[in-house]
Amino acid sequence: MDSSASADHAQLLDRHREAIAFFGSRVHAVRADQWDLPTPCAEWTVRDLVNHLAVEQLWVPPLVAEGRTIADVGDAYDGDVLGADPVGVWESAQAAAVAAFAGPGALDGTVELSYGKTSAAAYCSQMVADAVVHAWDLSRAIGADERLPRDLVDATAREFGGYADQLPRSLFDAPVEVPEGADAQTRLLAMLGRTA
Repeated sequence: MDSSASADHAQLLDRHREAIAFFGSRVHAVRADQWDLPTPCAEWTVRDLVNHLAVEQLWVPPLVAEGRTIADVGDAYDGDVLGADPVGVWESAQAAAVAAFAGPGALDGTVELSYGKTSAAAYCSQMVADAVVHAWDLSRAIGADERLPRDLVDATAREFGGYADQLPRSLFDAPVEVPEGADAQTRLLAMLGRTA
């Protein structure tokens, strides 16, 4: 791998760790009486949202580190994986995902996702973007600070910019208009059907 690709991978891993940690900070902020609150994601509670992100992390080690396929894993992560310890399950899942992506040569490989094979680096970038947007969703749901780090906003806008109109409407509503001069976070959220 050339030095520019190596630098790109190092930056991507930094963004991934930052995005996962940022979402995790919101998971730790959820109070016991907030798990059933609604979120900006249609039909998802706070627990559903955290479960979604935890499941996404659980998929990373088998796909990235073990070279398994979705068919190989089957329904292992279907349903509610959070059990009686949502925060503990999140912590374990995210730690394993971060380690899998950071493994030697992990981002040089390919993974088989629901829509076919893609590079592990592209998969990691998607995971960054998903964690960032859902961190905002979780923040809004529990009344936490909704400001997102600018570098994560920029990375997410780059990732989703080319295919925002193809994202599942169960998670991302149709884009909304933004006022002229809106900041980067407001533009990102509007692209994904969210109103700041």
